[in-house]
Amino acid sequence: MKILALEHELPTATAERFQQFARAEARQVWELNQAGVIRELYFRADKDEAVLVLECDTVVEAQAVLSTLPFVKESLISFELIPLKAYPGFARLFEMG
Repeated sequence: MKILALEHELPTATAERFQQFARAEARQVWELNQAGVIRELYFRADKDEAVLVLECDTVVEAQAVLSTLPFVKESLISFELIPLKAYPGFARLFEMG
């Protein structure tokens, strides 16, 4: 299942704390990307927050995966998780009737 993960910076976050864990964060994100869990990674154009597309069986699994990120462990960020499904509307174009 594809899951959209929207990052939200927490009030406890500071630039210094982000810098402290940036290398470890990048390493963990890279490992999850190489494992095929993080399929796409973007930053929003309107603010400095990440948007991830994950491939997980459930939202619970996605939460567990994201909890391994140093920024999450250090309470710098959290994620809003949105499960996605394929758009079914095209089928209407081909219905017999």
